[in-house]
Amino acid sequence: MTTPETKSRGKMNNAFDPNTAEGLSPASRELVERREKLLGPAYRLFYQQPLHIVRGEGCRLWDDEGNEYLDAYNNVVSVGHAHPRVVEAVHRQMQTLCTHTRYLQDGILDYAEDLLATLEGPVGDGHAMFTCTGSEANDLALRIAKYRTGNEGVIVTSEAYHGNSDQIAGISPALGENASLGTWVRRVPTPDSYRIPQEGMAEWFAAHVREQIRELERHGVGVAAFIVDSLFSSDGLYAQPTDLLGPAVKAVQEAGGLFIADEVQCGFARSGERMWGHQRHDVHPDIVTMGKPMGNGYPVAGLAVTHDAVAEFGHDMRYFNTFGGNTVAIAAAQATFDVIRDENLLANSHRVGETLRAGLADLATRHPAIGDVRGAGLYAGVELVTDHTTKSPDQPLTTAVVNGLRERRILISATGTHGNVLKIRPPLVFTENDADRLLATLDEVLTHTAR
Repeated sequence: MTTPETKSRGKMNNAFDPNTAEGLSPASRELVERREKLLGPAYRLFYQQPLHIVRGEGCRLWDDEGNEYLDAYNNVVSVGHAHPRVVEAVHRQMQTLCTHTRYLQDGILDYAEDLLATLEGPVGDGHAMFTCTGSEANDLALRIAKYRTGNEGVIVTSEAYHGNSDQIAGISPALGENASLGTWVRRVPTPDSYRIPQEGMAEWFAAHVREQIRELERHGVGVAAFIVDSLFSSDGLYAQPTDLLGPAVKAVQEAGGLFIADEVQCGFARSGERMWGHQRHDVHPDIVTMGKPMGNGYPVAGLAVTHDAVAEFGHDMRYFNTFGGNTVAIAAAQATFDVIRDENLLANSHRVGETLRAGLADLATRHPAIGDVRGAGLYAGVELVTDHTTKSPDQPLTTAVVNGLRERRILISATGTHGNVLKIRPPLVFTENDADRLLATLDEVLTHTAR
C-alpha cells in the first residue's frame, strides 16, 4: 500500500512540480522527461528538487553523485535499507524455490505461528492469510466483512488512506476530492487532539460512529466494517488518547459489524509501546491487516482474522493468491520479523522515539511555528501553524521545511488534512545520534525559514 501524502484537494503535499524541470541538472531533467513519457501523468516525485537514489544501508541513502542522506521517512524498510539478514534470506530462498501456497510448506506455517502469537484475543487464535500489498489485504478484509455480516456499509475517518485498489480507493478520502468514495462509505471526524480536548474524546468519537451506523441502517445496508489506522496517519497523526477506540469498536460490533485494524503504517513495533498499534487502545479487532514493513521492501502483506469472521467465507468462497505468501515472500517476512525481535527494535523504537519527541518539544519552546508535537515510538508529527491562538495550519511553511531538510540531506515528508504536519517515520534502526542530527538540522531550517 503506497501512502499518497495528499491534501484534501488531491495534490501531494511533498511533490515535485514537472513544470519546474527546467531548473534541474541536465541528467535529472532527462530522467524526469523520460518518466513523464514512459510512466505517464499519474506518477509523482517527492521534493522540489527530486532525488536520484541509487543505494541504501540502514538509515542512510546515497544519490547518483555519492551524497549521503539520512532517511527519517521510510517505514517500508522497517529494519533498515538492505538489512543483511533479509537480503540473505531472500537470496537463499530465491536460489532454492519460489512457488505458491498450494504445496505443503514449513515456512509459511512457522511464520503464521510467530505472527499470530503477537496478537491477543480471538484474532490471535484465528488464522493468517497472505497477499502482496496492504491494499490487497484491506480489500480481502472488506470482502470477508461484507460476506460475514451481509452488510455493505463501511465507516472510516475523514482523511483516511487504506490503499489503491478500486474498492479500497473508495474508502480512502485522503486520495482527494477527485477520487469518489463508495456509495455506502461514511466518514467520522478526525480525532484531532490538538483542537479537541482529550477528556471525553472517546465518547465524542463513538457518538459520531453510532450516528453513521444509524445512517447506514436507515438506508437498509447496515455496517459491515469500521476500519481504522490507530495512529490516524493520514489524518495528521494522532497517537493520544489511547482510550479512544474502545467505545466506537463496541458500537460497531454490537451493530453486527466487524472492526478492522489497519496496521500497515502503525504495526510491526512502530509505536514503540506494543507490537501493534491497536493494542495501545486495548481493543480486539476481528481482522488485522498488514503490509509495507512486513518484508522490509519485499512485497508481502496479509491479515489475521478470527475464525468466526472467516469461516463461512472460507468455506463458500475459498482464497488463493498466486504470489501472496509465496516461499520468497515468507522468507523476507520471517527474516524481518526475526530482526525486529532479535535486535530489540520495539525497545529501540520506544527509547529513540522518546528522545526525538522530547527534542521536538524543546524546539517548540523556541519556534512559535510549532503548534503541536505528537506521536508514539518512531512516528512523530509536528504541526506547523501561523498562530497559536487560532491554530491555523501553515502548509506553505511545512513544504518549505520539508524541502529545506532535503537540501540539507535529511528526508521526511508531510501529512494531514491541510498538509501542515511534518511526518517523521524513520526505519526502526534509527539511533539517538540520528535523532540528534535531525533535531539540529530542523532547528536550523526553522530558524532560516519560519516567518
